[in-house]
Amino acid sequence: MAEETLVLFKNIRNPKYSKSLEGYKKAGGYHTLKKVFGMKPEEVVQTVKDSGVRGRGGAGFPTGLKWSFMPKGTGKPSYLIANADESEPGTCKDRELMLKDPHLFLEGMMIGCYAVGCHHGYIYIRGEFFPAIKSLNTAVEELYADGLLGPDPLGSGFHLDLTIHSGAGAYICGEESALLDSLEGKRGQPRVKPPFPAVSGFNGCPTSVNNVETLACMPFILGDDGVDAFKSFGPQNNSGTHLVSLSGHVKKPGVYELRMDVNMKDIIYGIGGGIRNGKKLKGVIPGGSSSSVMTADEVDVLYNFDELAKIDTMLGSSAMMVFDEDTDVVQLLHRITRFYAHESCGQCTPCREGTHWSRNIIRDFLNGNGSDEKLRRLDRVGGNMLGTTLCALGDAAALPIQSFVKKFPDDFRKYYANK
Repeated sequence: MAEETLVLFKNIRNPKYSKSLEGYKKAGGYHTLKKVFGMKPEEVVQTVKDSGVRGRGGAGFPTGLKWSFMPKGTGKPSYLIANADESEPGTCKDRELMLKDPHLFLEGMMIGCYAVGCHHGYIYIRGEFFPAIKSLNTAVEELYADGLLGPDPLGSGFHLDLTIHSGAGAYICGEESALLDSLEGKRGQPRVKPPFPAVSGFNGCPTSVNNVETLACMPFILGDDGVDAFKSFGPQNNSGTHLVSLSGHVKKPGVYELRMDVNMKDIIYGIGGGIRNGKKLKGVIPGGSSSSVMTADEVDVLYNFDELAKIDTMLGSSAMMVFDEDTDVVQLLHRITRFYAHESCGQCTPCREGTHWSRNIIRDFLNGNGSDEKLRRLDRVGGNMLGTTLCALGDAAALPIQSFVKKFPDDFRKYYANK
């Protein structure tokens, strides 16, 4: 029976916990930060490397390696930016951390800033997260009042400021280079790479952009429990716990903290309580709407980066959307494709035109104007977006299209089978 392993949610699951600075300190908060200030920044980076923690925002890139790419001695300031623009459909984990345990995330953010030599960090948060924004603002004010932010936190001599910046509801700004343009006051559009943000990011300076959950892992990794404990929560190359946003046709939807060696089937039927109303499972979108869909026959697999990659899908942001036997896959894909057509920044022709035409083709099926030729055309339009755009939004739109067409062709054909 799958159970939660509480690391990031340890405080949140405690009914007596107070998310105030005082409450967080009583729970051992900022003890790790003090320890980190006694280390060299390169030692912190190496420890994070040794932990094997991978980015929890979707890409799964090793965090310590990402930090190590930032050049030293450039004469420019270095920046750490927290990507709190949680806009992937189905994902709602970072919001929980910022709303219910903001100091855990902020301690991780401060550890990250010290590691990369950042004296002014930024938190780019989704503008619709009004309660979370209020929670973070209150927490940052507490830190300044307590002297944990400013010129000399904990007597370290390391000056550190944090600024919270609200986005304006653009999904594209979840892409790190578009986020940086937005933070600079420009229109949020992905940049041509190289140069990558590690070399030329915010204001042309060395920059690392990290997800909220990724940074929230730092107090544990660098704390008393350390690297070995973190690595024990999952198989090799998939260390730690992760926050799983479980939604859809399950009896107990929610955000759960699970090890990386938990079976996907156990999450659905154990943690999630099974399919509601006694229905049968039809499929699962495993990592947010941009991941390739899985059929009911494919869910007996470990829910981590590498195991899902082996079956041509991805963990992504660990947002598992479950749908039952009564689900109309064509309507589901139409809703997903409409979202990507709306959120495309329009900079790249394959994405701008591809999302528009795929939406129109799927609408033809819903209007009774489908055909085998249009089904092949839909698959072809999706393929034309893969790997042809500046950012991953084109891939994010294409992967669900191609996987739904491949795995549920009968759902499309029922719209024109009797014509």
